[in-house]
Amino acid sequence: MLFLAFIALLLPSVSQAGTQTLGVWSHAFAEYGDVKYPDEFDHYDFVNPDAPKGGTLRLSNPDRRTSFDKYNPFTLPASSPAGVDLFMFETLADASPDELGTMYGLLAKQMLVARDYSSVTFRIDPRAHFNNGDPVTAADVKYSFDMAVSEKAAPGYAQSFDGVKEAIVIDARTVRFDLKAPSRDQIFRLGTQLSIFSPKWGQGPDGKPKPFDQILRDEPIATGPYRIFKASARTLDLVRDPNYWAQNIGVRKGYYNFDHLIYHYYIDNAARFEAFKAGDFDILRELRPRRWVRLYVGKKFEDGRIIKARLRDGRGFYYEGFLINSRRPQFHDRRVREALNYSFDWAWSSKQAYDLDGRYDGLFQNTIFAASGPPGPSEQKLLEPFRKDLPAAVFGPLPENPRADTPLELRANLLHARTLLAEAGWTIGAGDLLRDAHGSPFEIEFLDSDMEFAPIVGRWIENLRKLGITVRQRLVDFAIYEKRIEAFDFDITLINFGNIMLPSASGLATTFGSAAANTEGSSNFMGIANPAIDHAIDAMAKAPTFEGVVDAARALDRVFVTEYFAVPYIYRPFNMVAYWNKFAMPSTMPKYYSIEDGNDGMPWPIATWWLK
Repeated sequence: MLFLAFIALLLPSVSQAGTQTLGVWSHAFAEYGDVKYPDEFDHYDFVNPDAPKGGTLRLSNPDRRTSFDKYNPFTLPASSPAGVDLFMFETLADASPDELGTMYGLLAKQMLVARDYSSVTFRIDPRAHFNNGDPVTAADVKYSFDMAVSEKAAPGYAQSFDGVKEAIVIDARTVRFDLKAPSRDQIFRLGTQLSIFSPKWGQGPDGKPKPFDQILRDEPIATGPYRIFKASARTLDLVRDPNYWAQNIGVRKGYYNFDHLIYHYYIDNAARFEAFKAGDFDILRELRPRRWVRLYVGKKFEDGRIIKARLRDGRGFYYEGFLINSRRPQFHDRRVREALNYSFDWAWSSKQAYDLDGRYDGLFQNTIFAASGPPGPSEQKLLEPFRKDLPAAVFGPLPENPRADTPLELRANLLHARTLLAEAGWTIGAGDLLRDAHGSPFEIEFLDSDMEFAPIVGRWIENLRKLGITVRQRLVDFAIYEKRIEAFDFDITLINFGNIMLPSASGLATTFGSAAANTEGSSNFMGIANPAIDHAIDAMAKAPTFEGVVDAARALDRVFVTEYFAVPYIYRPFNMVAYWNKFAMPSTMPKYYSIEDGNDGMPWPIATWWLK
């Protein structure tokens, strides 16, 4: 298989922070290195500043959500539509799709980062206003932050700002955030992930605000380029705001060229694909190679009405795998988790994907942050205090993923898995079932909301049953799935953590840190509570150089891989996309982008394409 490691795209130009952005007011901030675009720059290189406006872009649900019942994306439970978060809310700064860990002023025209990274101050652009006409003030920013970290917000959202001590209003347009400890990463997350909204959002007829988690169907009062035109449980029609305040500033010129963005939510992938072929919506990202090869064919693809393209992806890849909930008693022992990895038939799964995919080796695939070979001196120093509690493999060359290209090799893998299970106290007992010392059977439930993975899981189940493990495959509606995942009520499930540019220490803490392990609604699905991992994340947050970030990330990677918290699945260094041939697009692509959802970069087609 041919896979390109986009390491060159992941390296900043220099390893030290650009000092010209510290201790003084600046239009931008880079965690490491210098910024690319100067103050008052006209537009990003990857847009067409003269793109015509008009027309409608029709979209589909970009993930497993099949409906929505609220507009507030920052609270639990219930589901909000993807388009609201993407196109109605804005942040103080814009994460550059061309650079690593670099942000330029959006709602904040300028920012001042303390030289020791202990605080960041934002000065609001006097032109910025909400969609009700009110100017954006420092008090609005503080209110948005206070709601974000309150008990009414979703824990995963609130944890993004765990490193912030407080927000302080300096004057009408200036707000300072003091941090609990110096952190480049927390400053970047504050600038690019704190959505700003008006305190009037959710205000009742009596002028009193609702509790934040009771703001459901109230249209957001925010600053973004679109507003809700109409909506139902499965359709969201967003209309471009002609009074959008930022349409001519550098970080937004050439963006948002469609008058309407209409999302249709489909019940499953089959219905979604048939709707696409019928022309009900315009662009579709495909995640399954088997579908890509076998279904994206026919006259409409041959005569050019529908374009089928592989678009290069300059990002690295966070993890995708079958996550093992180590809170469950049967998964406490690392050897059990390793045995599950040996029972997975990767070679067969790869063939089902026409060998278009690669398999994850660790947390930071295709980046310089991925561990390889034995640990270097700096990694060794980080890991050494925890040696007695870590697998010996942490301190040697990382173990390779088991592979079985022949039936004999698969049999050998299953025999090794049986040995590991026996060492962990699980042996064949009554009924030819794997049982522990008390006679309790080994049981697993695979939880999912999508039939797409059923054949892959089914093949795995065959192997697990050969080991004497009782297995159930449970398919549920996505709303139920989401609630169970948030409550950590699962044994094993498949999750993709998205793409990566520069690792975020605070983001990694919410996914792999001990503090989040027992916080329902956090993204620590695997229940990881490992001091060595906590130490590596802390070292990453405090690293004074880019090299320090790399060393800490590699140390974290080593522990995660050798503790077998998940069974690795697939990554793909390109995006499989189909779209109806009626669009024009900028001649230059950004380095870091997403196709539909904007979770891991600017949603390039939605934000910058236009109708021919």
